[in-house]
Amino acid sequence: MSEVKIADTDEKVLFCLEAIQSLRPHITKENVFEYIHTMRKENYHLIYLEEDGKAVAFSGYRFITHLFTGDSIYIDDLGTIAEYRGKGYGSKLLDHIFNIAKENKLQEVRLDSGHHRYDAHRLYLNKGFKIVSHHFALQLEQ
Repeated sequence: MSEVKIADTDEKVLFCLEAIQSLRPHITKENVFEYIHTMRKENYHLIYLEEDGKAVAFSGYRFITHLFTGDSIYIDDLGTIAEYRGKGYGSKLLDHIFNIAKENKLQEVRLDSGHHRYDAHRLYLNKGFKIVSHHFALQLEQ
């Protein structure tokens, strides 16, 4: 398994597009940079793992501070291309993020996960995450 790499250029972000689309199918070649450039201004970092000449798994995270958590890392995204799932890529990306949090003396790593993503939930629970809240969303009419 390859080492974790940082997608810190537009070329590397585009290299990750298939992996990104495995989790976020609405992201396209036409809109990916609009999202990434905006999110980078909000302290977003994109990392990935490469196998077979392509990015097969990725994660996006932010350094964030909340009153209820203090300084922490929030994981926005963690996805693996379907045919590469179950091979430890997600676990390796999580371990990398945990190490970043520890190196920065942060109190916690947080994430949200779709209620239907049972395999992901199993990974998170096996990695020591606890279910600590419900996430609510309100779709606003435009």
